[in-house]
Amino acid sequence: MSYDTGFVREGQLSREHFDPDVVRRELGIIRDDLHCTAVRVIGGDPERLELAATHAADLGLEVWFSPYPLELTTEETLSLFADCAERAERVRRRGAEVVFVAGAELSLMNKGFLPGDTQEQRLDLLLAQRDRLAVLAGELSARVNDFLGDAVAVVRERFGGKITYAAVPFERVDWTPFDILGVDLYRSAEVADQFAESVRTLVAQGKPVAITEFGTAAYHGAGDRGGRVLEVVEFDEDTGAPVRLTGEHVRDEPGQAAYLRELLEIYDTAGVDSAFVFLFALGNFPHRPDGDPRDDLDLASPGIVKVLDNRPGETYPDLPWEPKAAFTAVAAYYRG
Repeated sequence: MSYDTGFVREGQLSREHFDPDVVRRELGIIRDDLHCTAVRVIGGDPERLELAATHAADLGLEVWFSPYPLELTTEETLSLFADCAERAERVRRRGAEVVFVAGAELSLMNKGFLPGDTQEQRLDLLLAQRDRLAVLAGELSARVNDFLGDAVAVVRERFGGKITYAAVPFERVDWTPFDILGVDLYRSAEVADQFAESVRTLVAQGKPVAITEFGTAAYHGAGDRGGRVLEVVEFDEDTGAPVRLTGEHVRDEPGQAAYLRELLEIYDTAGVDSAFVFLFALGNFPHRPDGDPRDDLDLASPGIVKVLDNRPGETYPDLPWEPKAAFTAVAAYYRG
């Protein structure tokens, strides 16, 4: 399971409230009620990452310590990795199994790999040049792999555990320096007929394979979009915070649950070593069932719980969220 500690963009944290007691409680639910054995702790604040990782380790979970830089330069990213690698090593020396994830989708999420000042501009560039994608991917791969070589060196100086990276396939990562092959892998309608075979191809490369990110949202048709479920959201141009949905969408929690079950079955059948549902909760995408349907941001959230606006849930009255059908589906799959 992926656990969000807050993404940092332009100095702003996406998760406003970060109570250590709530973090420990939620990680306990991930272990005991969802039956997860590993948690990928993601975010941009090193102190929050270490706190959550320490709680997860104390609960006996395998910890994937995953700094997630957004809109940073390569120099800033290496500095973040150095800080986080030292923190991850402290958690590892407590006796926990810790894997360091050296960033995620760096070419899209950060500066210096593709033209464009924002993630949206960089993605638009790729989509506008589909006919040149093979050439662009080759050029991009060289830049990404040069950086990852530096990143692995920085991390290994400070961290004694296994290292991976959360890649998107077109980055064409050279996995030689890494212990685990990691990829964010979503099934969309366009690749559905080839999806299972693509997973088998990854496993056939010989290294342990981790699906570092997969999931979908709870609106009708979200699963067909693959990793593009957030395209139905309008974001603030300055802060990147979600504002509202761009239109009205039909809630489809069974569809989200079915998508997760089907992909977990594919990954298990192919022999994938680890798979991390994206994600437990997304705090800045609250469920607002009353009023304008476009304000119900939870519809677009890949979280398996719906975050409530300033009120407690019913299933867990001490927490401000309620499980979706996807929560129950994941729990049943892992319990089995």
